[in-house]
Formats: sequence, structure tokens, C-alpha cells
Amino acid sequence: MNTSSGVDSFIFSFLILGYVILIGYLGWRGWKKTRNSKDYLLAGRSVHPFVMAMSYGAAFISTSALVGFGGIAGQFGMGVLWLVFMNIAIGIFAAFVWFGKRTREIGAELNARTFPEFIGKRFRAPGLKIFISLIIFVFVPLYSSVVLIGGARFVQEIMQIPYAWALTIFAAVVAVYVIFGGLKGIMYVDALMGTVMICGMLLLLVTCYWKLGGVIPAHQALTDMAPLVKEHLPAEYELGHRGWTVMPEFNSVWWWTLVSSIMLGVGIGALAQPQLAVRFMTVKSGRELNRAVLVGAVFILLTVGSAYTVGALSNVFFYRTDLGIAGNFQSLAIQAARGNPDLIIPIFIREALPGVVLYLFFLTMLSAAMSTLSSLFHVTGSSIGHDFFRTVSNARRDSLTVTRIGMLFGILLSIIFAMILPPGIVARGTAIFFGICAAAFLPAYFAALYWKGATRPGVWASIAAGTASSVIGLLFFHRKEAAAIGICEALFGQTELISTHPWPFVDPFIYSLPLSAVTLILVSLFTEKLPKNHISRCFRKK
Repeated sequence: MNTSSGVDSFIFSFLILGYVILIGYLGWRGWKKTRNSKDYLLAGRSVHPFVMAMSYGAAFISTSALVGFGGIAGQFGMGVLWLVFMNIAIGIFAAFVWFGKRTREIGAELNARTFPEFIGKRFRAPGLKIFISLIIFVFVPLYSSVVLIGGARFVQEIMQIPYAWALTIFAAVVAVYVIFGGLKGIMYVDALMGTVMICGMLLLLVTCYWKLGGVIPAHQALTDMAPLVKEHLPAEYELGHRGWTVMPEFNSVWWWTLVSSIMLGVGIGALAQPQLAVRFMTVKSGRELNRAVLVGAVFILLTVGSAYTVGALSNVFFYRTDLGIAGNFQSLAIQAARGNPDLIIPIFIREALPGVVLYLFFLTMLSAAMSTLSSLFHVTGSSIGHDFFRTVSNARRDSLTVTRIGMLFGILLSIIFAMILPPGIVARGTAIFFGICAAAFLPAYFAALYWKGATRPGVWASIAAGTASSVIGLLFFHRKEAAAIGICEALFGQTELISTHPWPFVDPFIYSLPLSAVTLILVSLFTEKLPKNHISRCFRKK
């Protein structure tokens, strides 16, 4: 880091060392209290509601949100704040009240310890558990890699160290307390990191308004910049950009991107995240989930609400300081970011924040990245060790060693992806992962909780249809991915199969989720139902 004095360097080093030691202590405490697989995978089903809510929020909100979508807000403007509403209404309220309680009840009744095991036991299908665990193992490292990228890009800009070093530091620190501490260690650390994230993001928001002259002047200045779009950003204007305090033009390229990929894909996709669903099974009763709703909602509002607001307002700062406009890919700001929108927030922080705030925000970004990565690595390892290996080998006892090896392999795979993925991938990679999870798992997950008539073949067909249609959409229909991957062009001579507007810009989630749901319903209506005694057990009144 470029510090102004040796004292600054000492303070920064002291903060980082103390933070790492505290994380190590919490991971060690989790390890000491981990006596069996129930402790390792579900934290003993005895987690305090505050810890559960903070852990859920910290696992939910990562550097992909703060850095990736904060950068998207720098381009799209305040319209990204609709995602905050979706995160609270669906990702917190609907998830905790409608999904969380039933997940905890059925999970405890069936003694399910992971998301694949929950679905597999609910539909009495060990093969389904294996299938879901393989889907998780294939796609979770993609999401892990974009979270790594978001954190590493921040460290790269703030500390001025090579990108590869930043990746290695992140992965190594997270690996220690995840592999040895299990979910207990993860949730203890997440609660700490969630608290740091709230303080850091609030401080960033206050500092941003202070730099721009206050709340009203800052927003008015951003509104007054709308004419600059047509004057200086002709490409963005043609794509539907009308300013940073209004939504893009209806049915434009930017409108479809914001609504289908960000608002709906990420907003609804939060309901079907395996690393989040498992947290519902860690509390003693539904009352704990009720108490956790308010904590989770406040966490989302203060963290991502601050990030998206600052991202949009960064345009005012960049314009006033002759750094250009964040949304303009030809501006000085993006040039300074080397054409990478993932660096908009890190550059703003580096240029606008005083040293003391910068130190705290460095810990905020460390917390955001590491809390989500720990959950993703944990679900990757549990999918391989507990769900795949134990089922295939018919082992009667859990192999924590295999689970830990699976985590290590997932970490290495995530680092490899993070090294080879292109710039500007953080927000898009997150949207892809959330969309695939929703299409593949959400109809089956909902049916597991609320539909007694759902059948084993129906769930198989639904998950297969949702996964396949998502992958096909990314390879052959959605222009951004199809053009980058190149399979469609190699086979058919064009970047996407349907070029008529708006289809190249409609996220595959929009059609893959309904297809998955319809498939589940139709197949279940014409296939054999599960035994009545099993259904009665799952839907037992408590």
C-alpha cells in the first residue's frame, strides 16, 4: 500500500495482523467444538439467531456484490438499487419465513445435513443427491473464482501488489479456517466479518456524501449529469442509458440486462443457493429464524445499499476530479481501471478515502470476500465428501478427510478459474451462478417444502431441464457468453442463434426457470407418487 509514513504502514500492518489472529482464534474455537460430522456440516444445529443471520448475510453478500455490482452501479446508475429490494424481500424475508422454517423442520426430521442430502432424502433418491452434488461441484468454483477476483482486484489496487499474490493470500487464509474449523468455525468468523462489513460500508457511504457536499447535493449533481450521456457516451445512449438516477429505456439492451440478469436472476436466484439453504438447518427452531429476519434485512440494506449508492455517485466524483465518468468505457476512470469495471469501486476508494477509512475498508473487503468464499468452499467439500463419496462408497461413517480434500480441490480449481477468467467478469459470473441455481434447484426445492404430489421422476426431470436449458442458453442464445465462448459461431457461423431484439440480451434464467417448473409439474402428474407414510413424515404438523 502507498502510505504516507512509516506510522501509517505500522498501523495498517497491526490491523491486518490482529484481524488474521482473531480469525484464526475463531476458526480454532470452531475446530475445538467440532466432534463429529453433524458439528462440521451443521454446527450442531444450535447456532444463535444473530450468528445465523450475520453468517447468512456475510455468505450472501461478497465482493461480487460490493465490487462487481458496485461497478455495475457505476455504469447503470441507481436502477441497480432495485436489486437491494429484491435481496431483502426475496433473499431474506421469503427465504427465512417461507423456505427457512420448512427446510429446518424437514431437514431435522430426515436428518439431512447438506442441501443435496435434503433433496435426496425428501424424494428418497440417493442418485439425485449424487447428481446435485456434481452440479454444485462443477458450478460453485465458478462463483468462488469471481468472488476471489473481486477481493483480489481490490487488494491489487489498494496495496499495489501483483494480482497473483492477492489471489494466493486470500485463498490461503480462507482455506485454513474452513478446512479445519468446519461450519462452526465459518459461522463464528462470518458473524465477525458481517459486523466489520456493516461498519465499513456505512463509513464508506458517509465519506462519499461528505466528499460530494451532502446527500441532496450529491444526488442532484448526479441527476444533472444526465445530458452528458447523449453528449459524451453515444454508445451507452444507444443501448438505453438515460442517466444515473433513472432506469434505462424500456426494452433497450441495458433495460433487459438490468431487469433479467441483475434484478430477477440474482434477486430470485438467492432462494436456491446451496450454501445459504444449509444455514436454515443450523438453528434450534423456527423462532430463531423469525428473530433473524430483521438482522438479515438490516445487514443487506446497509451493505449492498451503500455499495450501489456509492457506485452510482462515483460518477460525480470522477467527473469533478477530471477522472471521467464511471459508465464511459472510453473515460479516464475506465482507462485507469484498464478497461475493467470491476475496478471502479477500488479506484474510487483509493482516490477518495482518507487513510484511516481506507484501512477499515480494506478489512471490509477482506471480510466480504472471505465470508462468502468460506461458505462456497465448505459446500463444495461437503458435496464431494459427504454427498458423493459417502453415497457412492456406501460408507456408514462420514469421512471428514475426504470432505476436507474436496474443499482443497475446490479452492485450487477456483484459483485456476480466477487466473484465466476475463476482466469485468465479477458481476456477470455471479448472475450466471445465481441463474443456474434458480433454474436447476428452485422448483424442486419449493416442491420439497410445499407440494406433496411432487415425484422422484418429476424432480429428476426438472433439475435436468433447468440445468440443460441454462447451459444451452449461455452457449447459443445469450450474446455476451455465446460470443465469448465461441461454440455457437464455430458450429453455425453466428454468435447467437436468434439475433432478433431483445432475445440476445434476455438472460437464460427468464426461460429456463419456467421450463424447469413446468417440467416438474407435468412429469409429476403422470408418474408414481412417493409412499404416503414418507409424505406424512415430511409434512408432520409440529
